[in-house]
Amino acid sequence: MTYDAIVIGSGLGGLSAGAHLAANGRRVLVCEQYDVAGGCSQTFRRKREWQFDVGLHYVGGVHTGDIGSVLRGLGLDGRLQWNEMDPDGFDTLRFPRHEIRVPKGWDRYTDRIAAAFPAEEQQVRRCLGTLEAIGGQLRRAGVPKSKLDYLRYPLRAPSVVAWGMRPLADLFDHHHLSQEARAVIGAQSGDYATPPSRTPVALHAGLIDHYLDEGAYYLHGGGQMLAAHLLDVIHTHGGRVRTRAHVEEIVVREGRVRGVRLKGGEQLEAGVVVSTADIKQTFLALLDPSAVSPRFRERVAGFRMATPLFCVYLGLDRDLRGAMPNTNYWCHPTYDAEDAYARAAAGELALDPTVYLTSATVKDPGCTRHAPAGCSTLELMTWATPSPEAWGVDPGSLPSGYSRGERYRERKALVAERMIDVAEEVLGDVRGHIRWQEAATPLTQTRYTLSTDGSSYGIELATDQTGPRRPSPRTPIGGLYLAGASARRGHGIVGALMGGRDAAAEVLGRDLAHEVARGAVFADIDRLTAGGPDFDPLAACRRLQDKSARAPRRRAAVAA
Repeated sequence: MTYDAIVIGSGLGGLSAGAHLAANGRRVLVCEQYDVAGGCSQTFRRKREWQFDVGLHYVGGVHTGDIGSVLRGLGLDGRLQWNEMDPDGFDTLRFPRHEIRVPKGWDRYTDRIAAAFPAEEQQVRRCLGTLEAIGGQLRRAGVPKSKLDYLRYPLRAPSVVAWGMRPLADLFDHHHLSQEARAVIGAQSGDYATPPSRTPVALHAGLIDHYLDEGAYYLHGGGQMLAAHLLDVIHTHGGRVRTRAHVEEIVVREGRVRGVRLKGGEQLEAGVVVSTADIKQTFLALLDPSAVSPRFRERVAGFRMATPLFCVYLGLDRDLRGAMPNTNYWCHPTYDAEDAYARAAAGELALDPTVYLTSATVKDPGCTRHAPAGCSTLELMTWATPSPEAWGVDPGSLPSGYSRGERYRERKALVAERMIDVAEEVLGDVRGHIRWQEAATPLTQTRYTLSTDGSSYGIELATDQTGPRRPSPRTPIGGLYLAGASARRGHGIVGALMGGRDAAAEVLGRDLAHEVARGAVFADIDRLTAGGPDFDPLAACRRLQDKSARAPRRRAAVAA
């Protein structure tokens, strides 16, 4: 079978790339090794009662920002419903001696942080003024794409040039901030999982601005809704998304991509391949070693992965809307912003964890799929070590065969219980209301997404791995392009959607972002079918494997 382009991975980066290519007339196939499309934007269900988000918890920029731009270009503007979180405090930062609600708007945010530190108010205001300037310049000027852009950039974004690539810790030092003020300003670093000593100032400024500019939102129906609408664009424009299509090799001959080989031996031909797979998997496992130079392989092997996460999913027979506002809680046990990352890197379990706490039923009260009536879901996350030994697992048992080990289950339960302790400090009794509980370690992430070290954020967005030091959509192999968490745009909903569009733009040889800014809509809106009151995005995104391969599996299951 021959295609114009094959996309490896159906996370939002892969679906965005596939949708942009399909809507612009390319015959596209998206290959997903799991049985549900969506990657880390997926939701999953338990007992037909509980629905949990894997990766979409809140976003900004859904109207005038980057997400809004991508959706407009694909004809999806207005087809998704975004619920705004509490504009007076979409995030709540909890520390031993401080609790601060993060509101929409830089002025209000700055006033609240400054009020929390009256003895250093002027230093705090100057530091946040620099972050605000950088955030605004990034929004208006974007990132440079050409040599001419780089020449003009000091005039268009002087604060970004002066501070953007320096560590956040340097900015804090420059303004002589206390350890407590530093920790509070950097409290949302879990959104990128990098310590202040390695965090580019531009990264943190862009993150804060992303939410403060027009507020924070949650997608009605959960993250799977976004994946389902992108899948709809692909299918209605002649492309395909296949699940259970595990790519084992990217075929390269004479320096150019020729297609892929799936697990089981099926060969698929294409002159273009867009890989959103883990970057180390892409270059060190899917390609023949001779396809790129030893120096390039060494560079890829040397990339440092972002700190992975440990997640706890709870179904409660309690309505949390009466116990918490429409906010996310960032619960920090100390003011040492470096410590949790250092301990994870050293292979220690998080037994005094920083906990991010969020509830889809609070953010999305109009959706009945999250939980039964009168009940709630609660999702808890923390940073975690990727070390299999720390989780009681023999590395030789990976990637599967580890999950039933007694030591592994004990250590999962230990960390989960510590996180539930934190949840009870915020919400009162949680344990007495648990009807469903499960947890996911970095090993779980690797099992389902094949990510190196269980990182859902790809290679770390650090000062030595960002901007031009990060992989671009183009690669040394003709016809092979990159998107996904490890590409230049980075991870997250915004990074994935924008990175997918960037890869498609390189394939097409066009500036798609500029075309959208001038009013272009690539998709045929009248052909789109996803949505409606009875639309089930999870059903739309699962079991899309080839029909010829589906029947033998069904017969085998019956025989077993």
